[in-house]
Amino acid sequence: IHGKELHGITYESPIPSAQVKSCILLAGLYCEEATAIIEETLSRNHTELLLPDLGAKIECRPLSDGRILTLLHPGSSLSASQIRIPGDFSSAAYFIAAALLVPGSEIRIRNVGINPTRTGFLQILHRMGAEIRLDKAVLASEPYADLIVRYSQLHGDTNGRITIGKKIIPTLIDELPLLAVIASLSECEMVLQDATELRVKESDRIASTCENLKAMGADVQSRKDGMKICGHPCKSHPLHGATIDPHHDHRIALSFAVAALLADGETRIPDEDCIRISYPSFFTDLKKVLS
Repeated sequence: IHGKELHGITYESPIPSAQVKSCILLAGLYCEEATAIIEETLSRNHTELLLPDLGAKIECRPLSDGRILTLLHPGSSLSASQIRIPGDFSSAAYFIAAALLVPGSEIRIRNVGINPTRTGFLQILHRMGAEIRLDKAVLASEPYADLIVRYSQLHGDTNGRITIGKKIIPTLIDELPLLAVIASLSECEMVLQDATELRVKESDRIASTCENLKAMGADVQSRKDGMKICGHPCKSHPLHGATIDPHHDHRIALSFAVAALLADGETRIPDEDCIRISYPSFFTDLKKVLS
């Protein structure tokens, strides 16, 4: 890449991607023209919440066709500021899942970010009957709260099914392998669709999730844009121990560490070091919680 003077663009995102959006917004800070990003569904918005705190002029609004416009105005002068960064919701999700699934559990997870573009996972769990409540909520530019989670018998909607589709996918994309694990241990049929982006993460997360769930005895079917999981909670141990291949993907390793807590027999995750990319102290923290 050879640097030169940048100019503003209008970028229409084919799929919701906070990473691409953030790159364009950061480049837009160096442009003399406005930079616009149009998304069909709002992706994670941490960057556009952070930049105004530093002095940037950004607006986000719906268009007449329902798409979302994020507009960065030129000429912003940034200055340092004290910023509180809440706990990462995706890291908290594994302990939320464990508390919901392990009988007799209750946990308080402090100061977790509850930005609405990140918490689709909670919406799905509430539909499944999860007992999760927020305490000590703080409505800052990045809202946060304590999460209090208790063991719950999880189930589907009135028809026994949970369907996860296009609109909510951007708000829980990183939690989808974990939701598949939860579904396999719940009284529901979960259908995940419109999630082709999972194919191009650190691993093909559709393939790696299905492969490892099958290794543990789960009823799961892979689909082009997602998967279908049929839970069997009536069994005393719906899953059995297995050797997990996370395909060097931290989300897969972390999700199946939760599955291992509920499985009958020993589960091995040989490539556990891959979790260092997002949560290097996970197993240390898990041991503390279990003790």
